[in-house]
Amino acid sequence: MKTVQMTLDEELLHSVDQLARELKTTRSAFARFALQKAIDYYQVLRQEEKHRKGYEAYPVADEEFDVWEEEQEWGDN
Repeated sequence: MKTVQMTLDEELLHSVDQLARELKTTRSAFARFALQKAIDYYQVLRQEEKHRKGYEAYPVADEEFDVWEEEQEWGDN
């Protein structure tokens, strides 16, 4: 691991320290967790954008999924 220096405003630092205490963890461990969650979140956003562009370029045809209609089981029979 590497040591990094960050600048945080007092209110954010207070919130981080308070939550870290509640979770019985360290400020560093909390920051690592939060940063990893942010990275995961933005990776999902990138994938969703990629899929959106794909569907815009190649829209679903009207009958594309009709073959599966009879395979669906809704449980109301």
